[in-house]
Amino acid sequence: MFGKLFGRGGERPADPHALPVPHRQKNGVYTLRALGDQRVHALVEAAEAGDWDAVKTALAPFDAGRDHQVLGQLADRDGVQDWIGRAVEEEKDDEHRATALLISGKRHLSWGWEARTSDRAVNVTQEQWRTFHERLHIAEEHLFAAAELRPEWVTPWRSLLTSGRGMSLGAAVNETRRDAALRRDPLDLECHIEWVSQLQPRWGGEPGEALAYARDALARAPRGHRLGCVIAIAHIEDWVESDSGDCLRTDEIRAELRQAADHSILHPSYERQPGWQYDFNLFAMALSLADERHTIRRVFQTLDGAYTDSWPWKYLAEPEKRFARHHRRV
Repeated sequence: MFGKLFGRGGERPADPHALPVPHRQKNGVYTLRALGDQRVHALVEAAEAGDWDAVKTALAPFDAGRDHQVLGQLADRDGVQDWIGRAVEEEKDDEHRATALLISGKRHLSWGWEARTSDRAVNVTQEQWRTFHERLHIAEEHLFAAAELRPEWVTPWRSLLTSGRGMSLGAAVNETRRDAALRRDPLDLECHIEWVSQLQPRWGGEPGEALAYARDALARAPRGHRLGCVIAIAHIEDWVESDSGDCLRTDEIRAELRQAADHSILHPSYERQPGWQYDFNLFAMALSLADERHTIRRVFQTLDGAYTDSWPWKYLAEPEKRFARHHRRV
């Protein structure tokens, strides 16, 4: 059966859109670019050139209403803010205007967090706070406009969850936004990850609340669905909150992570979309923090050195070295 699913010998067929692996470092590791996809690379190049028509063409293979990771490649691209406002103003087609509004909203959200920085709130200057809120207000305006034009889209609501948390809009507002997102896609991983973050004590949640939410989500996820990654991020977030670096090193947590990986990314029906390496990196980090010795081998061997630098390893000091050390072990 596996041969029919994956091709001869149980292997998955080659991805025709995969980017060539760049030159590896001496440790065999390389940083993933453009979600490892040639089409996303073309989209990034169009965005860097400020060519709105080329961006629209490059986005055609993707679903702007659901492809959070593809849109994230635009949101994190410096310079998009310099031309996307003009696209919003000049675009006459409602569908493309909704896309421009969505990109602008997501870019202003990321741009706002860049101004705030990831430092503790007490260390953020008044000027940084002012810029942060100015950019988030624009983000909210454009995201709501996109949601109004395309009410079936889940992507604006995921970003509105992030802005709602950043602007401290309160539980009632954020719960309403969460419900709006999950009505559109009850199994959306990125929306669940946003809510796991919202439930952390540093954002007003109770200890254990986020993990309970993640476990409930996993129980509803079909086998092979990437929603299982919510267990990995919940444990990573617990590690971030903890005063102990060894807090995940229990037999119970290792077993739960193994079960979640087998249910999701390691299941034969898991579908490798552009950026699937981020899902594997989530489990790679969680399993490494738990000092798990078996499933982690399968995860790192599948990654074959593909390191996602922005997420989730940013929580660690010298993140690439930590990734490379575990890669070398397997």
